[in-house]
Amino acid sequence: MAEYIDYGWRTSDLIAQSLNKTLYKNLTASDRDVAARALRDLVKSSDECHDVDWDDKTLQKFLFARKFVLEDSFELLKNYCSYRSRNPDVFRDLSLNAEDVRRALENGLPGVLKDKDRKGRCILLLTANNWDCSYTILSIYRAMLVCLEHLTNDLHNQANGFVVIVDWTEFSYKQTTQLKPSILRLMIEGLQDCFPARFKGIHFIGQPWYVDAALTVTKPFLHEEIKERIFSHGNNLSTLHELVHKDVLPAELGGEKPSYNPRSFLDSLDQKVKNDSIINNKENGRL
Repeated sequence: MAEYIDYGWRTSDLIAQSLNKTLYKNLTASDRDVAARALRDLVKSSDECHDVDWDDKTLQKFLFARKFVLEDSFELLKNYCSYRSRNPDVFRDLSLNAEDVRRALENGLPGVLKDKDRKGRCILLLTANNWDCSYTILSIYRAMLVCLEHLTNDLHNQANGFVVIVDWTEFSYKQTTQLKPSILRLMIEGLQDCFPARFKGIHFIGQPWYVDAALTVTKPFLHEEIKERIFSHGNNLSTLHELVHKDVLPAELGGEKPSYNPRSFLDSLDQKVKNDSIINNKENGRL
């Protein structure tokens, strides 16, 4: 298939027509390499993002996020570069060891469930009431970006995307006042238009009326496609289970798994970062 795909990258209409909703998931490693080279050539020939040495692994994230349509992937990458340059506070010291990021992750903001859903999608869980407001919602967003950066290194997650569940149960009115509209808009712009991750479903449960009211300010900034993927279940967990089966959900969401422990994902992330560091050091001859 690589020979055909090689031609396709030069003919955007052809590739857009030939890649249906699932075919892009089945491209070979060779096909993906060809696509990454084509995207890199576009970057080098443009005045935007050309000063960054984009590796194949990173370029592939943008390709998967736009189903390997080259022009769309390039547009997303340009959006990402522009977003980073316009929002330095979001990306400054953006790592697992940043104090605010770590505090958010210790509270499970976000957490990641061990099991994928029945469509193979990775499930992010945010238990909103765990937020004690000693750090800002911007810190939660930064923690989300750190998680997604690591999660999208996984080819499976690139191909199948993510489901987000936000549990607003017992979230107080005082906490709601910390949901700053400017930061919510910043988050929407970044996750919707810039970051190379595909969100297949966003589920709100247990939300009180004042949370719904606070979140209405975000609706004008949402694409129609995203609006259609947002589900507000309130206290009706059965409607959640129709879309995310309870065999992968923790007990507090009416699921069949044990209660979620925020430390479980953070510990696995720590170990992964440590292993990656060892591998990189070996490859660079430092071990």
